[in-house]
Amino acid sequence: VTASLGPDAATPIPDLNLVSGSDAGPDVQWSDVTLLPAETQNDDLWHYLAQRFTLQSDGLAIDDVRVQGELDWFAAHGEYLNRVAGRARPYLYYIAQQVEAHKMPMDIALLPVVESAFDPFAYSYGRASGLWQFVPATGHIYELKQNWWYDGRRDVGASTKAALDYLYALHDEFDGDWLLALAAYNSGPGTVEHAIAVNRRHGRPTDFWHLDLPAETRAYVPRLIAICKLVADPNHMGVDLTTIPNTPYLAQVDTGGQIDLATAAKLAGMTTEQMYLLNPGYNRWATDPQGPYLLFVPLDAKDTFTEGLAALPAHDRVQWASHTVSRHDTVGGIASKYHTTVPVLKELNGLRSNTLHVNQVLLVPVARETLADASLHAAQRVAGMSDMHLPGGRIVHKVKDGENLWIIAQHYHVTVSSIQHWNKLTAKHVLHKGDRLVIWRGHHDLDEDSSG
Repeated sequence: VTASLGPDAATPIPDLNLVSGSDAGPDVQWSDVTLLPAETQNDDLWHYLAQRFTLQSDGLAIDDVRVQGELDWFAAHGEYLNRVAGRARPYLYYIAQQVEAHKMPMDIALLPVVESAFDPFAYSYGRASGLWQFVPATGHIYELKQNWWYDGRRDVGASTKAALDYLYALHDEFDGDWLLALAAYNSGPGTVEHAIAVNRRHGRPTDFWHLDLPAETRAYVPRLIAICKLVADPNHMGVDLTTIPNTPYLAQVDTGGQIDLATAAKLAGMTTEQMYLLNPGYNRWATDPQGPYLLFVPLDAKDTFTEGLAALPAHDRVQWASHTVSRHDTVGGIASKYHTTVPVLKELNGLRSNTLHVNQVLLVPVARETLADASLHAAQRVAGMSDMHLPGGRIVHKVKDGENLWIIAQHYHVTVSSIQHWNKLTAKHVLHKGDRLVIWRGHHDLDEDSSG
């Protein structure tokens, strides 16, 4: 999303004060947050965040060797971090606000760098999805709705609240130790609890740095600390980190009912692609008929959007087609024809069974634009949309029979370690035919040696 989506005036993230006066926690309601003027004016969001990082200063032990290893990687791949910063630009101010409202370490605002590289359409081998990489089961626990129309794991607002609630619960479970909470977020609380129990039986320390955890988790916490150290350094440790204005980008609007996303985009003066990028939770061309109906739009487009919504006739919110049932029609065949599903078709028409009658008229929702066709899945948006405003080329490579990381790295002129880092793969990971890998092409920040 281009910088033009942000308002002109820079407004630093305000200090937050909870009206209730109690400590913030999982039950924080964003409507209860009062925004107060910031004491220090910081035009650069990175600088504002850096002043509030606490994981390295709250008395927790830090393994400098493991953190340095991650720092070395980022220092050698500065352009990668700049691409991540480009993707973070529309979301980071909002996420930082929510972290501050929960009175959590500001370091956590950068956790999506580790989880998803701030790609809202990121999807892992373990079926984790979104900026915060929720798996389906944990998403359901934290009330992230997931159906044909919508996936709350990719919704920036809903998933951020769920992630912070989950992290706060883990923080309490591990007696206030944020590093253990972060490790549990990555590998599951059971894995961390087991590692702690083993160390206790052998009389060993039970802090994060001494636990025998999966390789990915052992790198996970040091990676977050390394990113925060790099951001906090006045010169970003030699990485030319793109400035992000300390300015709100997003305003959330309740549209009050189902709406075609292409129509919403026009009302807000945006492209349909930009509407999808700010609202990646919507799987299809329109919001879920049963809600949620919330849409993020650029802050400077909020008034125009709300005025347009108010003036929009109800029948123009979604385009409908009338299908007259013929002798050979089936519910499944009609659903396929209009790129929808049988349950959606039955729900919209009050059908209790699959029985149809000749000349029966069915109401079917249809997309206004080909781009927003109902068959457009998240995986296609990842390849075609999620980085359309950023330099370089991001592709999704489908692994063929007989390929390995070295062969793929040679083909794209990148390093094996880069592919592993982009896809969060361990050295022992085995590729299978059909696996999909994110590859960045056309960048010169990578080493020429791709031998791995």
